[in-house]
Amino acid sequence: MQKLFLFLFFILFAVLPERADSKLPEVSKPGKTVLFESEVRENLIAFAKNYLGTPYLYASAIPDKGFDCSGFVYFVFKNFGKDLPHSSKAFKNLGKEVKPENFKVGDVLVFYGYKNTTSIGHVGIICEANGMKSKFIHSSSGKGKGVIISNLDSEMYTRRFYKCVDVIEVE
Repeated sequence: MQKLFLFLFFILFAVLPERADSKLPEVSKPGKTVLFESEVRENLIAFAKNYLGTPYLYASAIPDKGFDCSGFVYFVFKNFGKDLPHSSKAFKNLGKEVKPENFKVGDVLVFYGYKNTTSIGHVGIICEANGMKSKFIHSSSGKGKGVIISNLDSEMYTRRFYKCVDVIEVE
């Protein structure tokens, strides 16, 4: 797991543009910098929030054009060195399932579709972890149309909730 975090740390500096107001939390040791899992997760969400307001565009993972839900999740994690599918249905059997009391920032929420409640149809990333009262960032095709933050405990998402998965923590 430590190798994964060091790899993610490397990706942060190699891929992301440097911002004056963006400073990575770190612990210094002689000749080494260690980035904690929680800090990786917070950096992931800070990066994702840069795309709030990006329009919804079906089957897209291109920020200049727009995102669909899985395209947004794919894009965010790809920028941290993690390859995830660009299909919400592919999340059905992906990652380590997490119980609500153990939700963490950066976990992926998986939902049934809006009309088809037997098939996976939507994904988002937890940005404020609080069990079933968590908030998540996602690209919505609904009223919000585009990258927005929503409440998991809203009727729309509670009834469609399938599971939450940890795709950062690798066993």
